[in-house]
Amino acid sequence: MDMSAHLNQLQTGSLPDFLRIEWTEAREGIVRGRFTVERRHMAPNGYLHAASVVALADSACGYGCRIASPPEATGFTTIEIKTNYLGTTREGVVSCDARLAHSGRMTQVWDAVVASEAAGKTIALFRCTQMLLYPKT
Repeated sequence: MDMSAHLNQLQTGSLPDFLRIEWTEAREGIVRGRFTVERRHMAPNGYLHAASVVALADSACGYGCRIASPPEATGFTTIEIKTNYLGTTREGVVSCDARLAHSGRMTQVWDAVVASEAAGKTIALFRCTQMLLYPKT
């Protein structure tokens, strides 16, 4: 079941909303989103801010973790992120394709590719590890 509309509503008032990130697909194991580059996404030097790229990728992976978590998990927390920047853009749409690489009882590992849609080029490769949280027993 595609949960993208739910995620778009869920983020109201939070960082992904401020960055105008839109989720286009969200289901078990995959989340896709995008934003149109605006001044809010830029560093003072006029290039896409690295944090905008991380916000897109990390949000996609975080939402994916929520969707793929077992019902008994109460949440998750990020325990590691890694981003390799390969390029940038100053305009157009930046998209993200996040995919579940590992799903265990205690951790999930997500990979994301962030790209410039107009140029068809990868901007960044992102990987994160999420620790699933459970009630104390």
